[in-house]
Amino acid sequence: MAQPQSASALDAPTSSSPLLESSEHDGRGRSPTARRRTISRVFNLIRRRAGRRLLRDPSVAVREAAAEQLEDRQSEWAYSKPIVILDLVWNLTFVAVSMVVLLLSIHERPSNPLRIWVLGYALQCCVHVSCVWFEYMRRHSRRGQHYLSGAPRYSSNEGDFSDSEQYVDHHFNQDFDTETFSRISLAKRIESANTSLSFVWWILGFYWSTTGDQSQNAPLLFWLCAAFLAFDVFFVVFCVSLACIIGVAVCCCLPCIIALMYAVAEQEGASEEDINMLPKFKFRRTGSFNKTGPCGGILTNLQSVPGTIDEHFLPAEDAECCICLSSYDDDIEIRELYCRHHFHSACIDRWLRMNSTCPLCKFDIVKDRCSRRYEGA
Repeated sequence: MAQPQSASALDAPTSSSPLLESSEHDGRGRSPTARRRTISRVFNLIRRRAGRRLLRDPSVAVREAAAEQLEDRQSEWAYSKPIVILDLVWNLTFVAVSMVVLLLSIHERPSNPLRIWVLGYALQCCVHVSCVWFEYMRRHSRRGQHYLSGAPRYSSNEGDFSDSEQYVDHHFNQDFDTETFSRISLAKRIESANTSLSFVWWILGFYWSTTGDQSQNAPLLFWLCAAFLAFDVFFVVFCVSLACIIGVAVCCCLPCIIALMYAVAEQEGASEEDINMLPKFKFRRTGSFNKTGPCGGILTNLQSVPGTIDEHFLPAEDAECCICLSSYDDDIEIRELYCRHHFHSACIDRWLRMNSTCPLCKFDIVKDRCSRRYEGA
């Protein structure tokens, strides 16, 4: 299995906080009962249940990184324009239906306060619509400001940033963050309160709908409450099941997940030119060919200068791809990153097209290329 073999891997920048735990990547749902459990939590639960015998530590790190990427993609997709419009239309439809049924059922006399529950449910939909719209506009505005002021601008001095541009960017971003922080905090408090209230409100609605003879005394209100409660249950079952399926797929079939993520997402990782600059090796086993499992071997650089031989020994414990969990076969092509972690060429190429960082140490092959260090370089 790939392990760092030099001090260069320690120089690689690491991400101190998982994706989607910041305000930039918050998940959302119409009600807390429909709120999805994060994929990383599902993965951590599976890892604790399975034990270390199933997944070794480097492989676990790769799958946790993939789970974070899935959550990142999910957040971006959830706040895309079509999904936001669908969410707003869906919740506003609930509000409209509630108002229509309340008008039509004005002569109904339920034994439980079903009208109050329907009004509260519609109010929660309105609060959710407001929070979603605010978050969507905030993200849209942040992308625009990042595009205008956050993109790196270089001076003619060997790629160094201009001091004046750094000063302007720093203070602009500082003012922007200070101005929006209070509004973001208020919106989060409102959404959190709405989430907590929705859970209690669902229980009250279930109790009021199932006690007494509501279907006879107030059939319109009863069936409206039953429909709203059923929708919430459906969302919970669907979202939790989907999260569990994805968590199992990340553990058992990571290459398929990587290919799917690259197919449905825009290209945000490394370019083909950046990937082709990475050294590629051919692995030759030195042990018995009849041996099953990892076996040590020689890595021969396929991009070495003609007339020279660049090869080094790879021990058996490192002769395994952390992405697909397969041992290196004889004559297989291996791609090595600047941080000295290595993987199957096909596996890591798909990963890098989606994300330019090493799946083990988060070393960015594009941004941190200048800090790479090779022995003897």
